[in-house]
Amino acid sequence: MSLDPVLTRIDEDLPAAMDRLFDLLRIPSISTDPAYKADCERAADWLVADLASFGIEASKRPTPGHPMVMGHVKGDGPHVLFYGHYDVQPVDPLELWDRDPFDPQIEDTPKGRVIRGRGSSDDKGQLMTFVEACRAWKAEHGALPCSITFFFEGEEESGSPSLLPFLEENANELKADVALICDTGLFESKVPSIMTQLRGLCGEEIILTGPDKDLHSGMYGGAAMNPLRVLTRILGNLHDDQGRIQVPHFYDGVPDLPEDIAAQWDALGFDHGAFLGDVGLSAPAGEQDKTPLEMIWSRPTAEINGMIGGYTGDGFKTVLPSKASAKVSFRLVGQQDPHAIRKNFRAWVEAQLPSDVTVSFKEHGASPAGQMQTTHPAFEAARGVLGAEWGHEAAFTGCGGSIPVAGYFKTILGMDTMLVGWAKDDDQIHSPNEKYDVESFHKGIRSWARILDAIAG
Repeated sequence: MSLDPVLTRIDEDLPAAMDRLFDLLRIPSISTDPAYKADCERAADWLVADLASFGIEASKRPTPGHPMVMGHVKGDGPHVLFYGHYDVQPVDPLELWDRDPFDPQIEDTPKGRVIRGRGSSDDKGQLMTFVEACRAWKAEHGALPCSITFFFEGEEESGSPSLLPFLEENANELKADVALICDTGLFESKVPSIMTQLRGLCGEEIILTGPDKDLHSGMYGGAAMNPLRVLTRILGNLHDDQGRIQVPHFYDGVPDLPEDIAAQWDALGFDHGAFLGDVGLSAPAGEQDKTPLEMIWSRPTAEINGMIGGYTGDGFKTVLPSKASAKVSFRLVGQQDPHAIRKNFRAWVEAQLPSDVTVSFKEHGASPAGQMQTTHPAFEAARGVLGAEWGHEAAFTGCGGSIPVAGYFKTILGMDTMLVGWAKDDDQIHSPNEKYDVESFHKGIRSWARILDAIAG
């Protein structure tokens, strides 16, 4: 099957593809708000009907929350699983939107034409780039170049409570040679990237208790132990002067960056100064022997996300607080074990407590990092064809955030995930006035057509 006529059909069918995307964007499928439960059902029904319209065997699968959408088509060659999510973030604050979030429109901007509306980038626009590529293949050749399983979730923006049980219960149906996810973006809005490293996450809340009530600092100051003083001392010990994290065994399982990946990252020409300068900073604060790009893609972190204690209202109140608390998150890489990190962190905190101060902890999630095996032929095949579409050679990159579903595909389904997306840095996902460039939508469809051809080839 030839690729060229498929690309031509994609170009010719772009207006109709935009119309279909707009139909999906008009459905307010906000998963976290029970008031939109019927709309999430409606979005799932729309996707089932759309897949069926070009010959995909599709169905809506119930869960305790919002439904999953599944679709299957058999072809020659490898078998791929494509994952996307049809639910979207809430639109608050509504007054900051320039238009109705669920009345999508094309807008001309100084940087080009964009699709404005909630879900246009995260993730309906991205999801539909793959669907439209498959539609074009089917329309042109009557078949797809490989076997494909479509898997669309409706709870990604609300923590995916139904995902893990669904994967476990339907593992045999979902297994494929490799998974594809389109929920990422272009590097610096121009270079196609295939994310091969995703950081894991461990969240922990520390609550220190000293006196049994708040105390007057004039009567008890100096004599009574202040939990805030203890908390700040402990958290101040979290990093040394070189930015290394001091929790024992924290770096167990942290791999060195492979030389070939390091070379690709160097070739990206990442402007470290501008990256920090854009947020009013100038000096990297992490491990001093690593570049900022390494720090956010391939190195673990420990960050204090919030602290509470004592009087924080207007004016002044001279108290020694009874309690002080902090929330700390760890971004994990390689083979770091989030449960071991939690255990070691708690022991490290407890070892620094003075008498008269006790500690309790609350868990806030734990997921391991995802490290993709780029030796799978699909990875290099995809990287090799994307340059022709975008004018820049694609790179294997990392991601500072966490995408748990990719880790689940590895641990439950036993397959690596190729994360390729066409979003741009200024898409304002999760924010008012979300947008998706028309170029991203058009070239994204063409890119998936190329990738499918390369994987099948």
